[in-house]
Amino acid sequence: MDGPAIQPLSGGRLHLQHGPIDLVLRAWGAEAAQADACAAAAERFRTVLGELVAELPELRRPVADRPRVTGAVARRMVAACRPHRAFVTPMAAVAGAVADEILLAMTEAAPLDRAFVNDGGDIAVHLTEGESLAIALAADFSGGPVPTVNGRVRLRHRDGIGGVATSGCQGRSFSLGIADSVTVLARDAAGADAAATLIANAVDLPGHPAVVRRPARDLDPDSDLGERPVTVAVGPLAPDEIAAALAAGRDRAAAMQAAGLIRAAALTLRGETLVLGSFPLIQEPAP
Repeated sequence: MDGPAIQPLSGGRLHLQHGPIDLVLRAWGAEAAQADACAAAAERFRTVLGELVAELPELRRPVADRPRVTGAVARRMVAACRPHRAFVTPMAAVAGAVADEILLAMTEAAPLDRAFVNDGGDIAVHLTEGESLAIALAADFSGGPVPTVNGRVRLRHRDGIGGVATSGCQGRSFSLGIADSVTVLARDAAGADAAATLIANAVDLPGHPAVVRRPARDLDPDSDLGERPVTVAVGPLAPDEIAAALAAGRDRAAAMQAAGLIRAAALTLRGETLVLGSFPLIQEPAP
């Protein structure tokens, strides 16, 4: 297995890449603190992929089967998925859990004013009192397969939000539902990741002829979803069908919110967006 690639980027950011894991992070604070935090992130990152690969058989098991894991990231994944009663494997929280783990290494290494770790759109956030961070939301697929920025959320320390995650059938992972995207705000990135996956699965029209599905294993023999049918295409939908699918996802999100698992969620399908809870200071992106 080749080692990780570590590359400074413009704007004080750092890029960490190893196999399928691709992170961009940044820290704010005293210059020495920033340097120490980035060094700690790079050092911790060196072993993350190996740890996950060593436990993949357990991480691909349904949480209901009680996977046995020992690594820090793997334990985060299991803990994030355990509260949910629907079918889910710990892999539903892998990106968020990695982001949380690297952020922890940064904040333990140095006192930071704020920081983020972005793992392919699943983002762990650290904010101290009085600090805030603006994050762009890219959830509009109406113009094609690449989403456009269609809003911004400003997270503040007092909001108690440490994770933002997005899932859907247009994303990089398989989905059982038809949502273009579901973005979730939660206490940490692993929790947001698992919740976004399950809410996106719930945005659905079971048996609808416009929805094309294939067994996950046909698309990826190693998929943790096995023979479960995942969405590969969605044809034309009537406005009332879009509304019904979004309502199903909203019900799942509302149950998670009532249980304290998420703070807010934004569900998007075919240009229609349904918001549950408060997305602080959503605004149109600056021109």
